[in-house]
Amino acid sequence: MVEELMGAVAAVGAGGLVYLASAARVVKQYERGVVFRLGRLHGEVRRPGFNLVVPGVDRLRKVNLQIVTMPVPAQEGITRDNVTVRVDAVVYFKVVDPAAAIVNVEDYRFAVSQMAQTSLRSIIGKSELDDLLSNREKLNQGLELMIDSPAVEWGVTIDRVEIKDVSLPDTMKRSMARQAEADRERRARLINADAEYQASKKLAQAAHQMADTPSALQLRLLQTVMAVAAEKNSTLVLPIPVELLRFLERGHQEGAHQEGAHQEGSRQAPAPVEHPVDTTEQAIDELRRAVEQ
Repeated sequence: MVEELMGAVAAVGAGGLVYLASAARVVKQYERGVVFRLGRLHGEVRRPGFNLVVPGVDRLRKVNLQIVTMPVPAQEGITRDNVTVRVDAVVYFKVVDPAAAIVNVEDYRFAVSQMAQTSLRSIIGKSELDDLLSNREKLNQGLELMIDSPAVEWGVTIDRVEIKDVSLPDTMKRSMARQAEADRERRARLINADAEYQASKKLAQAAHQMADTPSALQLRLLQTVMAVAAEKNSTLVLPIPVELLRFLERGHQEGAHQEGAHQEGSRQAPAPVEHPVDTTEQAIDELRRAVEQ
């Protein structure tokens, strides 16, 4: 009798262990459990840890609450300014309502992926090329809003959306390169013109200063001669002031005028007169020989 009782207790204990093993479920820290009893949603979402379900009656579905990083395949479209581009992005999202993510949508990952692709093509058609290249923060916010609006009903929230790369045709790349080169050349010319303007103002101030102090021009002439001679050149360039040539030219003209007047006077009373023209020409010849030496 005792042996039969012990056998019954052992059988019940073994059955209990089998039942406990089949009913035990472990939910991890980053997961939540959704229980379906005979096909219907039962009770609250199971928390992390050890949980029990009714074997053969209950079914536990685990939902991951970690942030999912989903790359969006490159989408080709035409921008608002008629440029064909290929844009790819990445979506970061997570499940905030496990029951809605299981009940309201068949596969929330696939749904978010398709919605991201559709929204990305829509953003491409509404934007210009310059916005895609330089104003991505605003486009990322608009894309996030477009994906997040229907995802709320699926128990999913969009953490952020980032546009990764914008691929352009080779012809457009060459056109943009020419545009950038022309813009840089324009800026270089403006900078050069501004430098010339500032230099001309400084030179004008220096000219006024030298006009007030004639000795400054002579000192500048000597400094130039010393700078040229320091290079150990066989040829020495000696600048001649324009005023000196004008002085000699005026002397030549006055000599010619006096010679004409002398010829008229010689018709009345001929007398030997020294020609100042000869003196001026001799001065010019001596100046030329000094320059050649």
